[in-house]
Order: sequence, then structure tokens, then C-alpha cells
Amino acid sequence: MIRALDLFALAIPPRMMPKRLLAYLSLALSMSLVGSYVALSKPLVAVLPVMLLAWMRFGIGGLAIPHWLIKPAAEPVMTAATRRLVFLESFLGNFLFSICMLYGVSMTSAVSAGVIMASIPAAVALLSWLFLRERISPRVWAAIACAAAGIALSALSGPQAATNATVSLDLNLSSQTFWGNLLVVAAVLCEAAYAVIGKKLTGTLTARRITALINLWGFVLMTPMGLYLALQFDFGSLSPGIWLLLLFYALAASVWTVWLWMTGLKSVPAARAGVFTVMLPISSALVGVLALGETLRGVQLLAFAIALLGVVLATLPARAAFMSGARR
Repeated sequence: MIRALDLFALAIPPRMMPKRLLAYLSLALSMSLVGSYVALSKPLVAVLPVMLLAWMRFGIGGLAIPHWLIKPAAEPVMTAATRRLVFLESFLGNFLFSICMLYGVSMTSAVSAGVIMASIPAAVALLSWLFLRERISPRVWAAIACAAAGIALSALSGPQAATNATVSLDLNLSSQTFWGNLLVVAAVLCEAAYAVIGKKLTGTLTARRITALINLWGFVLMTPMGLYLALQFDFGSLSPGIWLLLLFYALAASVWTVWLWMTGLKSVPAARAGVFTVMLPISSALVGVLALGETLRGVQLLAFAIALLGVVLATLPARAAFMSGARR
């Protein structure tokens, strides 16, 4: 398994393509994998408690990449500030994000949650401007607007949107809806913080080491509740198919997506990288259609086209610079 992961990490040799293009592909593939395992995790959630599933995810991920914890010779010794950032990356991006999102969605409507999640690219841009002092160009702001509009239109075009959109977005409808929406907003901020802190960490740590360290922290944070649930759960009731799906989910969620995201962040500003979060709902929808028998409507296809336009806008400056350099 370890060898397979190493081959996956080297699947696209950096010398075969421009550095920025490799970074864009890494970011897009990372979010596409997230969307895929989110869609395919439905059978897992049906048979496993959420906290137990999360604990097993981190455990399997840790067993797959113990050698990634070893400090490379060229890497500087971690300072106290870097250690704090690693902890926050796992606490906010893994632990707290999962709790806020899962419980938030359970207390509000899917439409409302989808519309709120459309603000992730803008939240990443705002935090990167505040904490990383990144300059956000008009083109990137346009890309963020397209990403948000596309995801929001996709959410509002769902089967319940016609009757529930207005009501589900009213925060005063009920205390449960209010707190559910508030938890989803918290999840958005956690995801944005994950992108910004990750950008900071890539300046001192390798993508592999960040992946291994935050996975280890995720396992530690989930262990109390996960171990408690594991002692009461009948693992013999799980079918071989569920075990295989659990293996894919654990490797995708704890290893591949994190490594790809950190690899892309190394060469791309956090605000621009945030635009690639549009690949999450797009890939999730495609998996739903291809693997779960769901259908896409015309409005949803239009929404995804708008969201993808945001990705094109975000990548145009780098592509133009590359062409300029090629002409020289």
C-alpha cells in the first residue's frame, strides 16, 4: 500500500509540465476527489457512526503513510509557531470542519447549506487578504463571483428548491434552522482557514509531512469518541464491499486530497486556490449521476458551467504569462 501511495504521489512528474499548471491540476484533482468520496460515503454513514467513521479514516490513513512523518534532511526544525499552525490546520480543517458540517446539515436544509457553502472561495480570498496580505486582482474576484454564483445556482436548482429555498434561508424560521445555518457558516470559515494556514505551512514543510502531521493530530482528536464507539460496534456486520469503500474513503480523505492540495498551494496564492473548491460539488454531482443513478437538470449544468468559468478566469493570468515566456 505504501508503494502504491508513493507511485500516486509521483504520477505526474514535475518536469513534464510547467510548475503552475501542475499546481492547478493538483488543486483541481484534490477537490474532485473530495467531491467523489463525499458522494460515495453515503453507504458508510448508513452503517457506521460518524465519529467512528472519522476515527477509522484517520487511523487507516496513518497506517498508510508512517514514513511521511520522517523529517526530510533539508527541512528546518519546526518552531513553536509552526507546531501551533499544524495543530490548528488539523483542528480547524479536519476535526471542527467535519463536526460543524455534519451536524449543521442535519439541522438545516441541503439547499440552505449549499448556498452558504458557495461562499468558500470568497471566504478564502478574504482570509488570505487579512492574514497573508495577498493582493486580490479584479480577475480573481470575478472568478470568485463565478464560483459562488455557480454553486449557489446549483443548490437552488435542487428538487426542493422551488418550495423550500425561501423558507430554508430564513434564519428566524426556527432555532434549529438558525443554529444549523450558523454551523455551516462555521464550517465555511474552517475550510477557508484550512486553505490559508496550509499556504503558510507550505513555506516551511513539505506537502507529505503536512499531510502526515495533520492526519496524526486528527486521529488523536477523534480517539476518545472513536474508541468509545468502537468498543460497542459490531465490525463483523460490515460487508467486504463496505470495507473496500472505507479503504478508499480513508486514503482519499486523509492522504491523497491533502497531499494534492498542499502540493498545489505551494505555487498558487491561497485566494486563487480557493476558486478550485468549485470542483467539489461538480465531481460529487458527476459521481451521483455515474455511480448512484441520479440525474442532472439543465439548470444544474448551467450552474456548473458558470462555476468552471471561474476556474478559467482564475488560471488565465498564469497561462498568459506562460505563453508570453514561450514566445520569448
